[in-house]
Amino acid sequence: MEDALRPVIVIGASVLITVAIGWATDRLLRKADERDHDSPLWELLRRARIPYQLVLCTALLRGSYDQAKMLERHQAGIARALTLVLIGSTAWLVIRIAAAVVETTYSRYARVHQDAARVRRVRTQVELIMRVVSAIVIVVAIASMLLTFPAMRAAGASLLASAGILGIVAGVAAQSTLSNMFAGLQIAFGDMVRIGDTVVVDGEWGTVEEITLTFLTVRTWDERRITMPVSYFTSKPFENWSRGTPEMTGTVFWHLDHSAPVEEMREKLRDILRECPAWDGRAYSLVVTDSTPNTLQVRALMTAKDSADIWTVRVAVREQMITWLVREHRYALPRVNTSAAVLPPQRLPSPDGTSLRKDREHPRTGRA
Repeated sequence: MEDALRPVIVIGASVLITVAIGWATDRLLRKADERDHDSPLWELLRRARIPYQLVLCTALLRGSYDQAKMLERHQAGIARALTLVLIGSTAWLVIRIAAAVVETTYSRYARVHQDAARVRRVRTQVELIMRVVSAIVIVVAIASMLLTFPAMRAAGASLLASAGILGIVAGVAAQSTLSNMFAGLQIAFGDMVRIGDTVVVDGEWGTVEEITLTFLTVRTWDERRITMPVSYFTSKPFENWSRGTPEMTGTVFWHLDHSAPVEEMREKLRDILRECPAWDGRAYSLVVTDSTPNTLQVRALMTAKDSADIWTVRVAVREQMITWLVREHRYALPRVNTSAAVLPPQRLPSPDGTSLRKDREHPRTGRA
């Protein structure tokens, strides 16, 4: 009877202790969250209760399994399996706790600082640091799991002896990967590009959505995702519309007839911008920038607080100005002249050797 109850007592006690400690910890975190609503730390820590309880239960089972005297033939294998689970769950818990601390630190920084550019820069750095920490924890956990096997410990000496050669081979084989990783760190701490920045790469306009140690994702205006190695941003030029101040200046061009009412267009541009909520009121202008034998090139300039608003202002000005010209000044629209050309005057020789001018007759009117 004792041999039958011993495994039940050991396993049941481990589970009950885990549930009790987990419940008590969750209650404490919930009360702390109720007292401090501004900090997301306690709510984020509550999300780590599954790996926390798994660590507790596995540790209790690993320490008391010898007392259960169950499956003694496989005791070594079960003990190693519990050790592997303990190492994996501990790594999971460490990553969750680190993520909660980092996210809480970032949220506090974002509430204090109003500069959107600085907040995006810190966000980029925080995410990359969190990825590095997670990678280190996972590598350490895998190494610890491998060291639980005697064969791996015996092979450790030979691996260390050949570490120099393996390092050279790995460095040559993973040259592009390592360059991308260093480029990712350079982007994170060099403030070249940040999450949320508006960039133009290879002629595509979009917003930086994700930055990792090896690649970067740009979300275009039409919801496409462009993924490229981070080394692209350290080796090739690109446009970053969000670097520095987010304010932007936009332009709109029209090709109009020479009779276009430029002064009235300036007044109309002013009226359009006053009714456009996206215009920030800093500046506007309308000038003639070029002329051809058939048209004038008219440029309107306007400002906005960021790249999204400047796009809204430009399309509004372009559409409303064309609509106004079609309705009020149709003659100002570009057109192709189809009337007959006036021929140059013809010169005839005179009796005294001089030339006499004789205008050619117009082909339609018959007049000179």
